[in-house]
Amino acid sequence: MIEARGLVQTFHTGQGKNKKEVHAVNGIDLDVAEGEVVGFLGPNGAGKTTTLRMLVTLLKPTAGTARVAGYDVATEPVQVRRSIGYCSQVGSTFSGAYAGDEVTDHGMLYGMSRKNAVAKGQELFEKFQLDGLWRRKPANMSGGQKRRLDIVMGLIHSPSLVFLDEPTTGLDPQARANLWEHITGLRDNEGATVFLTTHYLDEADTLSDRIVIIDRGEIVASDTADNLKANVSGDLVALEVGSEEQVVTARDKLASISDDVEVDGLALRGRVARAGKAVPGLLRDLEASGVGLESIEVMRPTLDDVFLTLTGRSLRDADETANPADETVEGDQR
Repeated sequence: MIEARGLVQTFHTGQGKNKKEVHAVNGIDLDVAEGEVVGFLGPNGAGKTTTLRMLVTLLKPTAGTARVAGYDVATEPVQVRRSIGYCSQVGSTFSGAYAGDEVTDHGMLYGMSRKNAVAKGQELFEKFQLDGLWRRKPANMSGGQKRRLDIVMGLIHSPSLVFLDEPTTGLDPQARANLWEHITGLRDNEGATVFLTTHYLDEADTLSDRIVIIDRGEIVASDTADNLKANVSGDLVALEVGSEEQVVTARDKLASISDDVEVDGLALRGRVARAGKAVPGLLRDLEASGVGLESIEVMRPTLDDVFLTLTGRSLRDADETANPADETVEGDQR
C-alpha cells in the first residue's frame, strides 16, 4: 500500500548569511503491506510529520519516489487523495457546523451521493459511538467525541488506507482506550491498512503490527515490537538490599550475570540475558552469601529501551530536547 524509495525533504531556513539547508527527511525507504497497522515512531523534529505529509500529498518530495495505494504522490496526487483517509493531528472539522452536515459534505466531495453519504455517515456514527450527535456541533463535543468524528471524516468514502496523525493526543485514558478499540477495528472489521504516527509508546506497542522508528530524518529500525525489544541486551533486573554492608556482595553477584551494574544507595540494577533462567541462581547465591533482599523486580525491555539502544537517548528525553530548528521547519509545514 505504501512504497517509498530514497524519499527526501529539504527545507531552507534563515536568510542571507544565516541561510541554512535542513534535511528534515534524508533518503528513507519505507514499505507498508495491505492490511497492516504500522506505528511510525520518533521524537519531535525527527521528520515524522514531514514524511506523513509527503505521503498524503500535502508536501512534494524534494527527491526520491513514493507510491501510495498504487499511485505516485508527485505525479498522481488526486488519485492518491481519492484512495486514502487522513486524520490530521489538529483535526479537520469546522466547529460551527453540524457534525452530520460536515460528514455528509465531506463524502460528497469524494463523489458520493448525498443519500449514500448520509447513510454511510450514520453507520459510522453508530460504530464509533457518536449516536445522537448528528445534529451537534463539534464545538459542543468532548475531546474524545471530536477525535472520533475526525476519524469518521477520514473513513466516509471507505478508503483502503488510513493515515492517523497523533489520533489520541490530549485525550483522557478512557477516551484513548476506546479509540484504540476503534483503530484496531479498522483493520479487523474494515480490512483497512493503517499508518499511525504517535508519541505514546504504549499506543504503538498495543496497536501496531510493525513499528518503524525515525530519528534525525532517517529510518533506524523497522520490525515488530517483540522483535525490537528482543534486540535490547537483556531484561532489567532491579533489586534492593537491606543494608549498606550488603551492597558490595550484591553488586558482585549481580555482575556475575550482568555486564553493566548500576548502584544507587541500596538499589542495584543491571541488564541480564534470559533473566528468567538466571535470576533463580542469583537468588540462591545472594541467600548463601547472607544478603537479604528488600525487593527484586525483573522488567522486560520496553520500546523506550529500544529507542535508547538505537539512538543513545530516551524517546521522552528526545521529545523535550528536539532540535528547535527542525521542529520549526516541520511545524511550519503543518
